[in-house]
Amino acid sequence: MYNLLFSPIKINSVEIKNRVSYPALGLLYCYDGKLNDRLYNYFREKASGGAGMITVGPVGFDFTGSGPVAIQIGTDDAMPSFEKMTRVIHDEGAAAWIQIFHAGAYSYSRALGGDDPVAPSAVYSRYSKTVPRELSRDDIMSVQKEFVKAAVRAKKCGFDGVEIIGSAGYLVTQFLSPLKNLRTDEYGGSLENRTRFAREIICMMRDSLGPDYPITIRMAGNDFVPGSVTSGETPEIAKEYEKSGIDMINVTGGWHESHIPQLPMTLPRGGFAYLALNVRKAVSIPVMASNRISTPDEAERILADGMADMVNLGRVLIADPEWPKKAMEGRPEEIRPCVACNQGCTDSLFSGQPVACICNARAGHEAERIIRKAKPPKKILVAGAGPGGLEAAIRAAEAGHSVELCEKSGDIGGQLWIAAAPPHKSDLLDIIKYYRTMLAKYGVRVRLNTEVTADLVRSEKPDHVIVAEGAEALIPPIKGMDDPSVITAWKVLRDDPPLGKKIAVIGGGAVGLETAHFLAMKGTLTPEALHFLFLYEAETAERLRLYATRGTKDVTVFEMLPKPGTGIGRSTKWIIIDNLDRFGVKVISSAKVTAIKDGEVCFERNGNAESIRFDSVVNAVGSRAVKKLTESMKSAGIPFTAIGDCVKPAQIGDAVHQGFLAIMNL
Repeated sequence: MYNLLFSPIKINSVEIKNRVSYPALGLLYCYDGKLNDRLYNYFREKASGGAGMITVGPVGFDFTGSGPVAIQIGTDDAMPSFEKMTRVIHDEGAAAWIQIFHAGAYSYSRALGGDDPVAPSAVYSRYSKTVPRELSRDDIMSVQKEFVKAAVRAKKCGFDGVEIIGSAGYLVTQFLSPLKNLRTDEYGGSLENRTRFAREIICMMRDSLGPDYPITIRMAGNDFVPGSVTSGETPEIAKEYEKSGIDMINVTGGWHESHIPQLPMTLPRGGFAYLALNVRKAVSIPVMASNRISTPDEAERILADGMADMVNLGRVLIADPEWPKKAMEGRPEEIRPCVACNQGCTDSLFSGQPVACICNARAGHEAERIIRKAKPPKKILVAGAGPGGLEAAIRAAEAGHSVELCEKSGDIGGQLWIAAAPPHKSDLLDIIKYYRTMLAKYGVRVRLNTEVTADLVRSEKPDHVIVAEGAEALIPPIKGMDDPSVITAWKVLRDDPPLGKKIAVIGGGAVGLETAHFLAMKGTLTPEALHFLFLYEAETAERLRLYATRGTKDVTVFEMLPKPGTGIGRSTKWIIIDNLDRFGVKVISSAKVTAIKDGEVCFERNGNAESIRFDSVVNAVGSRAVKKLTESMKSAGIPFTAIGDCVKPAQIGDAVHQGFLAIMNL
């Protein structure tokens, strides 16, 4: 079915069984630089799921370059634990790779009690909020030797290949970038000089590791930072890597400080595969594509179209480690989707928390979160088919229970339909598709248009009830907010009713900002129209940008707090705020709405009373838990577990994890 995807490929002397690779990703599963059982279990599951190559990393070799939160292979004492890791991966049939890492100016070593970070030049880093110390020539040689020593240790530990991290704004990238590298010696200035640091590491590694041992590098196909390396230069850099002895190039997007989204749903699926093709045209060694390759069909297309020789599936394999196995066995519809929300993975990482996944409650908990066969099985009634109820239903069926799922509306999905309506959020609908498949697979009886009541529970006589009745739009105690002319954001996103030209959105949290973006896009160019007009040069780029961002609605958001976006993750908040600015949405912060009357929004700001008249007003202040069934179950004395928004309105991942745990702990 996916002939190219599951065909073998050779990297130097090593044959990889298929074209699927799991890349190095920060996990924060250790805080002492040492491998542990949590990491062994995590990588065991990645390898057992069928991927051809598993990359452990990022792996550092000193505190200054990576701090204590990256795994360390800087001394021989670390080797036994890495030998165990290669055995874990090999025992499951995958090739074991390791990524050697140095953050350069991006290191938080000073903040963690160490020395100043180091870099090619003493240029302030917006990422680490520090000015690094400039590396001397002796320092450069010392760092290069440590790269090589780490690679030699990795080979002795049984790794099949090593990868140098040369992307994301880390040390190698800093040498390449004219923004970060201001040196006037042989390591700065021309492209030849700026690539010297990396070329010397590659040559030194080749001399130490031998001609047959695979050495690969991860590089940015475009830094996406004004004034830095562009896609016009990266093919030349790739050629230099190949000449120096690199066996494969792993191509990704820009830096951590790029103002081009790298990971969220805003980036179209496979949107950076063109960067891999750009590099592949310049070299004769294999090239790997990365970023937002979500489905087997997309991966196969990238390979079939000749854009890359392998594909990197990072967060996709966090969501479902068995992605390769399911695709190979002709079960792609059973793959648990990665919806590029960033909430469980990147946002957790940026908050200093271990990586998780909103759709996969087991990610990072592989050893302890296991659904076992029930002895004896029970009759389970699940009330509510939102994400929490859906997860509970399929997990209960997986455990062997007899399961009935009741939903008061005409379809499963709950608030997922609303959450998927704003721009670039449609991937969330894949969660519904997945649960439809799994409900059918496990034979769960689904009753739609059926509201669960205490009487229904008594008549059905289940052994246990999972209450997932969800939430509803909150109507705050603001005069006029309950007027029929005020529409909820839920209704706007669910039904898309016609609204006036001038629209007020009350509430600047996630729902309010996404609703504002949804409304501001009305009347703008569709992607297809934009592509047509651009291709035929029908309009200038400036006019196309105007028509793509200015439509038929004039939207204003009112937010009580000093800044909008409270509760939105760090990795996506800036994108939402940036899009509101691009689409001309006005945000009035520190504004307490006091009344709404005949379209006039009255509010207080900085101690002053103000008002603005609008054609339509949208209530987006939040939601509140629905506890109707919960309260009746308490009084009836029937065994039950409440999960999801009916406990406390939160995020999709909270509901899914609670649904899983409710069944695991039953």
